[in-house]
Amino acid sequence: MRNILRLLPVLACLFAFNAKAQKTSVRIRVSDEQNLALPGASITLSPGNNGGYTNSNGEVTFAALPAGDYHLTISYIGFATLEKNVKLSGTTMELVEKLSPGVTTDKEVIVMGDRLRGQARALNQQKNSDNITNIVSADQIGRFPDANIGDAVKRVPGITMQNDQGEARNIIVRGMGPEFNAVTLNGERVPSAEGDNRRVQMDLIPADMVQTIEVSKTLTADMDADAIGGSVNLITRATPNGLRIAGTIAGGYNSIRNGFIGTAGLLIGSRTRNQQLGFVVNGTINKNVYGSDNVEAVWSKDANGKLFVSDHDVRVYDVTRIRRNLSATVDYRINALNTIYLTGTYNWRDDKENRFRLRHRYRGDAENPNPADLIYNSDGDITGYRNGEVLRQTKGGINSGRNDGRRLEDQRVRTAAIRGEHLWGKLAAKWSVQYAKASEKRPEERYISLGRRSITVSQNISDPETPVLTDLTAMQNYTRLNELTNQFQDQFEQDLNAKLKFELPVSLITNRSGQLYFGGRLRTKTKERNNTFYSYEALGANAAQFANISLLPLVDRSSYNFYPGNKYVAGEFVDPRFLGGLNFRDRSLFDETDEPAEYLAGNYRAKETITAGYVGLKHDITAKFSVNLGVRVEHTSINYTGNIVEDEEDLKGTATLKNNYTDVLPSINLKYRVNNNLILKGAWTNSLARPKYYDLVPYFNINPNDLELSAGNPSLEPVRATNFDLMAEQYFRSVGLISAGVFYKSIDKFFYSYIDNQYTQSKFAADFPGVSNPIAVGENWDFAQRRNGTGAQVWGAEIALQRQFDFLPGLWKGFGIYLNYTYTHSTTEGIYVDGEKIRSDVKLPGAAPHIFNASLSYENKKVVVRVSGNFTSAYVDDSDDAGYNADAFNDRYYDKQFFLDANASYAITGKLRLFAEANNLTNQPLRYYQGAKDRTAQLEYYGPRYNLGLKFDLSR
Repeated sequence: MRNILRLLPVLACLFAFNAKAQKTSVRIRVSDEQNLALPGASITLSPGNNGGYTNSNGEVTFAALPAGDYHLTISYIGFATLEKNVKLSGTTMELVEKLSPGVTTDKEVIVMGDRLRGQARALNQQKNSDNITNIVSADQIGRFPDANIGDAVKRVPGITMQNDQGEARNIIVRGMGPEFNAVTLNGERVPSAEGDNRRVQMDLIPADMVQTIEVSKTLTADMDADAIGGSVNLITRATPNGLRIAGTIAGGYNSIRNGFIGTAGLLIGSRTRNQQLGFVVNGTINKNVYGSDNVEAVWSKDANGKLFVSDHDVRVYDVTRIRRNLSATVDYRINALNTIYLTGTYNWRDDKENRFRLRHRYRGDAENPNPADLIYNSDGDITGYRNGEVLRQTKGGINSGRNDGRRLEDQRVRTAAIRGEHLWGKLAAKWSVQYAKASEKRPEERYISLGRRSITVSQNISDPETPVLTDLTAMQNYTRLNELTNQFQDQFEQDLNAKLKFELPVSLITNRSGQLYFGGRLRTKTKERNNTFYSYEALGANAAQFANISLLPLVDRSSYNFYPGNKYVAGEFVDPRFLGGLNFRDRSLFDETDEPAEYLAGNYRAKETITAGYVGLKHDITAKFSVNLGVRVEHTSINYTGNIVEDEEDLKGTATLKNNYTDVLPSINLKYRVNNNLILKGAWTNSLARPKYYDLVPYFNINPNDLELSAGNPSLEPVRATNFDLMAEQYFRSVGLISAGVFYKSIDKFFYSYIDNQYTQSKFAADFPGVSNPIAVGENWDFAQRRNGTGAQVWGAEIALQRQFDFLPGLWKGFGIYLNYTYTHSTTEGIYVDGEKIRSDVKLPGAAPHIFNASLSYENKKVVVRVSGNFTSAYVDDSDDAGYNADAFNDRYYDKQFFLDANASYAITGKLRLFAEANNLTNQPLRYYQGAKDRTAQLEYYGPRYNLGLKFDLSR
C-alpha cells in the first residue's frame, strides 16, 4: 500500500498529460438543492447517441465528444426534469447541475419530504440497473428502526435473516442459505470472522455506516460468481460535494435485563474549494446491556415410538455487546477524467457473556435406550428415566483485562482499499486493490460445572412446546466436579483482492449505443483456526472447596419473569466472579491437562486462490430493448492442511491436499422499457457456491474404541446453479414502485451430511487410496463426511409495492405503504445414508416458503411515523450440519417468526430531528423444533427494546 501511495503523484502527471491529448470530454455531477449527490440519474446529450447514468457519487463522464452545442436532459424519480442547452469546448470540462425536488402532476407540484429523498435515490438506481436488483439507501434505512445492516436487509423482498442474540446475523436470499450468498463492501468481498464457514456476520456493521445497500439477484459477467441466492453490496458513505456534519446520540432500554442501550455516531465530510479533494469520516459506537432466556431439548424415542427428552437445558444469558465502527473515504479528482479513491473500514465488536446452564440428560444410548431405564405411566407414556445426570454450569472468563469475568468474543473486520477510475480517449479503466482481514478471538473462556449422576429424572411433556424436566437433587448433593476448563480460540481470515476492468463504447447497430467491457479478478485467501483447551484439577487443600457446589460462592439466576415461563426455575450457580478469579497458572493450586480431543481435529490452515477473467457486451438493440451478455471464467485453487487424529487426541500427523477446478459461466440480462416508467427485465445466469472451509479440510478424526470416523472432503465440489429470472417494475411519477417477478434455479450437487453406519475396510480404501487404513477386516464403523448430493430445484415468485399516497387530498397524502411478499418452493432428489437413497422429495435447507414485509407510514413536514412487520415461515435449517437426517424425527427446523417494530421522529428544525424506536414488540423468540412443530428444540427470548435520541445533519 505504501508503494502504491508513492506512485500517486506519477500517475497524476501521466493522467494529466494524457488528458491534454483528448477530444472534448465532460464530467457531469448531479446533486439536489442540499448539495447531496444523486446516483442513478438518467442523462442524455443530444445530438448524438450519448446517454448514461450517474454512479454512486452522482457523476457520469462522456468522452471524446465533438465540440459544439448540445441539449442536456437529466431525469430523476421524485425530482423535476432538468433540460438546458450547453456548449462543450476544450479538452475537458465539468458541469455541476442541481435538481429541484418535486413532480408536476395534472393538479399541482408535489414536493417530497426529506425522508422520501432516500427512497427516490434507491428507486432511480434500481430502475436504471442492467440486472434485477433491489436498492436501499441510507435515508430509507433510517426510516426503519434497524441498528445493524442485517436488520435493514431483511426488509428487502426475498430476504430473511437468522438471528444471534436478538440481532440479525446470517442472510438467506430467495430460499438460499448463508453459504449460497455473497456479501461485499464497496464491491469487494468481506471475509468471515467465524472459524469454519464463509458467512459474513451482518450484525458487525451498523446501519449508519452504509450509504446504499445493493442486492443483486441476477449476476453480470463482471460480478463474482459465488452468489446463487444473491449478492449484497454494502456501499459506505461517499464524499460530499461540500461541508457535511451529521450525527446521532441516543439512549435506550432493554426490557429483558433492564439494560441500558447507548449509541453515538458522527459523520464529517467536506471538499476543497476547487472540488479536487474530498473526504468523509464516519464513526459509531453502540453499547447494549441485555441477555436472553433460553430452554433447549433433544427428543428421543423408545422402540415403540414413545417420546422422551434425553437432554434438556434451562439457560440464562447475561450479555454486554459493544460495537465500534469507523470508516473513511478520500477521493482525489486529478482531472475530469481521472479519480483516485482510498477507503478504509474498521468494525470491532466485543461480546461479553455469562451463561448459566441447568442441564438434565440421559446417560445411556439415547438412540437405543435401555427399557429398564425408562419410567412409564399406566397409559404407556414415558414420565422420566433412571441413569440420569444433572449439571449446573457457569460460563465466564478471567476477571482481568477486557474479559471482566465474562467470556469475551472479540470479532473484528478491517479493510483497506485503493481504486481508480480513468478515461483514455474512449477507453475507460477501473481498478482496485484491497486488503481485508476478519478475526475472532476468545481468550480465557472458562467453564465450571458440578452435578450428580445415577439420579432419576422426571419429565412433563404434556405440552411438548415447553417440556419440563426435574429431579430431587439438593444443592449439597452436587458433589461431582464435571468440568473446570479454560480455552483459547484464535481464528482469522485474510484476503488480498485485486481487479481491473476496461470499458469501450461500441455501436454494432446503426444509431444504437453499446459498451464492450472486459477485465480480470484475483482473490487470494488464507484461513486459519488455532484453538487450545485445558482442564484443571484442584490440588491439596484447594480441592476441598470443589467437592460440593454449596461450598462455593453462588448466584441465584431464578426469575419469575423468565420469558419461556415461570415453570422453569434456573436456581443457583457458581458465581462467575469466583470462576474468573481462579489462578490456573499456579501449579500449587491446579494441575493442568491439555485436552486435544476438544480442538485438535478442528484446527486447520487453508489457502485459496481464485483467478477470473470475463468479457461482456451491453448494447441497445432498439430504442426500448437492451441486452447485457457475457461470459466469466473462474479458476479455483485450494491448498488445505488438516490434522490426522486417532482416538480423538493423538496427533498422528497432518494431511495436505490440493485441488483446482475451472468454471465457465455465461450470462444474459435483458431489459425492455415499455415506457419511461414500466421496465421488464429477464435473465439467464450461471453461478456457484463453494463449500465451507472446514468441510474441505483433509482432517481425520479416528476413534477406534467406538468404531467412529469423521473426515473432511477436499474433493468436495462447489454447488453449481443455472438461474432464470423475470421481473416487471412499474415506477410511479413521484416516488414509488410496484413490481412482480418469478425465478427458477436448477441446482447441481448440493451439500449434505453423508452418514454410513456400515463403513468397512474396503469402503475406506476406495474413498481414501494411499491413506493408512484404521478399519480391521470384518469391522463396521460409523462414518460421517460432507458430500455432494445430486440435484435440487428452487422456484418462486415475489411482489413488492412502495407507494406514497401523494395522489390523495389533504391529510391522506402523508400516508405511505411498503409491502413485499416472496414465495419459494424447493425440491431435492433425496438424502443418502449407507450409500442408498432413503428419503426423496425433501425441501432444500434454508428455503423458507413465505417471506412477508409490511410497513405503514405517515409523513408531513415535521412528523414521520412508521409501523413495520416482518414474517418468515418455518424451514429446515442446515447450520452446523443440522438439517435433514436419516430419520425425519431428527430433522431440525428454524420456526416461523414475526417481528413488529415502530419508530417516529419529529423535526425540531430543518437540521435537527428527535426520534423514538421500538423493536421486537412481539417479543419474538428464536425457536427451533425437531421433526414436528410442537417439539421444541430451542426457545430463546430477547424481549422488546426501546430507543430515544437526536439526529442532526448540517450540509451546505
